[in-house]
Amino acid sequence: MSLLTEYMQMEQQLKQLQENLDKLQNDKRLQSELEFKDRLESLMKEFDKSAADVMALLNPKPAASAPKAVSSAAGGRRKRKLKIYKNPNTGEVVETRGGNQKTLKAWKDEFGADTVESWLVRVEE
Repeated sequence: MSLLTEYMQMEQQLKQLQENLDKLQNDKRLQSELEFKDRLESLMKEFDKSAADVMALLNPKPAASAPKAVSSAAGGRRKRKLKIYKNPNTGEVVETRGGNQKTLKAWKDEFGADTVESWLVRVEE
């Protein structure tokens, strides 16, 4: 590609971007969001607060909503995820937290591990 062609393409892209920017600047929703941002920043300055302070104020207990990594009181291993498989041939459903389930092992012996893994319906905590 010649330098002139590249220049003309970039110039066209620049015009398109400028048109998009003009449309956004006239959008009422953007103006409203910019006004909100400006007011919020002025309040933060007025009360000498950072964005982290505001986030902590709005979400005071983030640890309570996070899933716990350790399940037992003794500090043991975390609980394995529940995997649910459905055999498309028979419609039989198997729920297991480990790979040592007898029906699942039988399916893997008969159909192959990759095929049985494709039967995975969902995984739950």
